[in-house]
Amino acid sequence: MSSKARRKQRWCTQTLTPLMEGPDPEMLEEGSKKESSWEVIREWFRIQKGISSGTNHNNFSMSLEGSSIPAKRQDLRLLLGVLGCPLAPIPLVNDPILRIHVKDIPIETSSAHYIIQQYLAATGCLKQQKRAKNMYATGTVKMVCCETEISSGKNVKSLGTRSGESGCFVLWQMLPGMWSLELVVGGNKVIAGSDGKTVWRHTPWLGTHAAKGPQRPLRRIIQGLDPKITASLFAKAQCLGEKRIGDDECFVLKVAADRAAVMERSEGPAEVIRHVLYGYFCQKSGLLIYLEDSHLTRVQTPENDTIYWETTIGSSIGDYSDVDGVLIAHQGRSIATVFRFGELSMQHSRTRMEEVWRIDDVVFNVPGLSMDYFIPPADIIDNENSP
Repeated sequence: MSSKARRKQRWCTQTLTPLMEGPDPEMLEEGSKKESSWEVIREWFRIQKGISSGTNHNNFSMSLEGSSIPAKRQDLRLLLGVLGCPLAPIPLVNDPILRIHVKDIPIETSSAHYIIQQYLAATGCLKQQKRAKNMYATGTVKMVCCETEISSGKNVKSLGTRSGESGCFVLWQMLPGMWSLELVVGGNKVIAGSDGKTVWRHTPWLGTHAAKGPQRPLRRIIQGLDPKITASLFAKAQCLGEKRIGDDECFVLKVAADRAAVMERSEGPAEVIRHVLYGYFCQKSGLLIYLEDSHLTRVQTPENDTIYWETTIGSSIGDYSDVDGVLIAHQGRSIATVFRFGELSMQHSRTRMEEVWRIDDVVFNVPGLSMDYFIPPADIIDNENSP
């Protein structure tokens, strides 16, 4: 936003919504039970299953293991858990702009390398003599929980009222691999960050916890905010061919987490099977216009049933504008689908949700930003230092 635009703004007094930063009082009523992110998703689907079976309910509250939690807040937890601050599937490559010998690598890899070079050129990154040391971005979001489809054999039921919430976020980034995100939606604040070694997240209902496995970048950063980070992520990609997205013919690049990396991310009864990312680069402009990733987890229930959870997020990326010589995407839309199915059961559930986001301001090389800003919370550091 220019200084002229700032001068034209008119500020008015308005009532502020109470912000939920600390522990959720309704979750404290459930005792000291420690939940993980996938358990929140599982519990949400359990509630929807109860609704579809004709369980007594109303629009304001539902029974959740002995406590009463508003249905709208439960929807918001699912939205923030899936779309709030997801991570990319793989770590970054140190230098994506490498000189490679075409004879030494498969044609799929060399083609992907050429496409990434064109992407860097299209965004203006190749003209830059020095890379920005840090970045600051602000934006707005609107998240909507659309509908849930529950199928049992031949019977299919659809639930949902398209409940949605608006919010905003602030993102800081600093090389190498440090970032910090604060996202406020519907009176709830989600904080996530990385000091280049550990990725962590805090929500009012789960508290603070570190992400397992290799250090990975925030997905919001590779949605057109930092082209060089995006290029680094696809440095070892494979070109799968061409596909049409809307009116644009695109090259499709694929990267996937290796088996060892996904095994590191498994926790308790939840085992990560695969995590794949696809990038769609416009043949005409060279820009990234669509991003899709698929994440599959297998969960062993106490009843020895095997349940699979597949989360797919597809993001349309656009409105590229010049910021200090680099084209940055300023708006987009993400549609996420959470699909639950079993090995033996005929029943499956599918929930669709979406987020519309817009970048309001981007600033490179913010003076005074230091590594101290990205230090993890004390309890994360204590857990890392404990034997």
